[in-house]
Amino acid sequence: MAARLKKGDKVVIIAGRDKGRTGEIIEMRRDEDRALVRGINMVKRHQRQTATAEGGIISKEAPIHLSNIALADPKDGKPTRVGFKFVGSGDERKKVRVAKRSGVEIDG
Repeated sequence: MAARLKKGDKVVIIAGRDKGRTGEIIEMRRDEDRALVRGINMVKRHQRQTATAEGGIISKEAPIHLSNIALADPKDGKPTRVGFKFVGSGDERKKVRVAKRSGVEIDG
C-alpha cells in the first residue's frame, strides 16, 4: 500500500489541544497508526541523569494519531486529503501523491 503521509511532510493538526498548528513529520510509526510531529503534542518527562544525558524534566514530542493530522496543501497551507495519480506512460509510469484540495502534486 502506498503511503499517504511520509516523514518530512508538512501537516496541519485537525483535532486535539494543538488544533490548527502546523509541523513537520519527524517519525512515522505505521504499526501504531501514529506520527511524531516537530513541536506538536509536547509532553514533559522526568529523565534520570546518565553519563551522556543531563537529568531533570525534559519536553519532547509524543506520538499523535494519524486521524488527527492532515497534509498541508502545498498551495495554501490548509488541510487536504491525499490522492494518487499516475504520470508518464509506458515504462516511465510513476505513481505520485496529489493534494485533493488543489490538485497539486506533492512529490514528483
